[in-house]
This record gives sequence, structure tokens and C-alpha cells, in this order.
Amino acid sequence: MNINLTKKNALVCGSTQGIGKATAMALAELGANITLVARNEEKLLNVLTELPNTYQNHNYIVADFQNPVELGEKVATHLKNVGIYHILVNNTGGPKGGPIFAAELEDFESAFTQHLKSNHILVQTVVPGMKEADFGRIINIISTSVKQPLDGLGVSNTIRGAVASWSKTLANELGAFGITVNNVLPGATSTERLSEIIKNKAAATGKSVEEISKMMKNSIPAKRFAQPGEIANAVAFLASEAAAYINGVNLPVDGGRTKSL
Repeated sequence: MNINLTKKNALVCGSTQGIGKATAMALAELGANITLVARNEEKLLNVLTELPNTYQNHNYIVADFQNPVELGEKVATHLKNVGIYHILVNNTGGPKGGPIFAAELEDFESAFTQHLKSNHILVQTVVPGMKEADFGRIINIISTSVKQPLDGLGVSNTIRGAVASWSKTLANELGAFGITVNNVLPGATSTERLSEIIKNKAAATGKSVEEISKMMKNSIPAKRFAQPGEIANAVAFLASEAAAYINGVNLPVDGGRTKSL
């Protein structure tokens, strides 16, 4: 089975921490040249020094996903040096939590910009090169909420669902060019985002962080949270030649928590 990514260029978004960083590390271990994308240059430089490197060319772009036009421009400029991005991993921080009824219009607009509009402009920027190479992997890190909405994450449930529909439509349009488009749906994963969710639930219910954490783990058949690297492994497989006939799927990586098929 060929999962070697030597000579492949990968653009990995939100790659200074959590799942994004783990994904960048996993793809680099398989031989890919990595371009990290995030807002914080200091963190980008730190991750850059940690990436596995066997004669690879790793670099980074400082960009804000709340400004998709500027993001697209920066990636387009960078492409002049890279040539082609064979792999695009769309990943960015989740929208703030809370019941959907209490959400402000601005919350939806902000999340839509950060998740769907930024994903879209990146796809428009890198797909011409993928078509030229007759190889492309677009992988969106979303959430299991696209299969089963999660309590207390109203805006996220809404926007993630939109991204999933966008992705499926894109998969239908790009499949003929050797380009696959898939979504990885992480379950509860040990990241800063999960810690924030647990703290918010504890504050809202009057329970301790430990109690909330235990309750969440007990709702998962695996009885534990995922590690970021476990999500990254799924992304790495979908990015490889071995996954060439997997297109347009939503892949939960959640320890069995999602009840639907």
C-alpha cells in the first residue's frame, strides 16, 4: 500500500497546535513538503523547527482566516515558489459555543467567513495546480456534528453542516481530475478547544471539570478522548495514493460516539 508522500506539497491550515499541528507532523513524516498556515508567526516558527525533515522544504504563511481575500492572495503569492499544492488540509478553530437561539447574526457571519469562505478561496487557488498534476487531495477537518448535532454548539453545528454540503458538491465536480475531497470528523479530542468546551459546560451546569470530562468519556464507546495524532493518521491516509478511490465521504474518527451510520 502506497502512503509515501515524498515530493508532494501540502498546505496545512491551523497548523500551530492540536489536530492541525499533528497533521502537519504526520504528513511530513511521510515525506511531504509542508506549508504551515496560521496567524501567529512565533508559533509557526516553533512548529517549523519540529517538523520531520529529510531533505524536505518546509515553510509557512502568516494569515488570518477571518480575512479570506488576503489569505488567498498570500497563498497565491507563495504558489509562485512552490509550484503546486498536491494536498490541502482545511482546518481552523471552531466557532464559540452556546445555544443556537442565543447566537447573534455576527456569530454566524464570522464562522461562515472563517470556515466556508476561507476554505473556498483556498480551493480556488490550489485546484488549477492539482488539475495540472492530475492529483489532488482536499481534506476538511470538520466535526461529527455534521452527522449528529452537538448540544451547546449551535453555530458550529450550522456552519459545519454547510461546509460538509459544500465539500460533497466539490467532490462531485473535481473527481474526474484525479482530485478527491473528503471530510474528517473528529470526535472529542484532547486539544485546547476541548478544554474550553469542558470548562464552559462545567460553568453552565455547576459541575466540576473532572465530572464533565468523565461524563463525556463515558458517552464514548472507547471511554477516552482521542489524541490529535489519531485524527492526523486518518488525514494522512486520505492524502495518500492508497485513498485514490475514496471521495466525497464524511469520516468520523470519534471512538464510536456518533450514533448514526
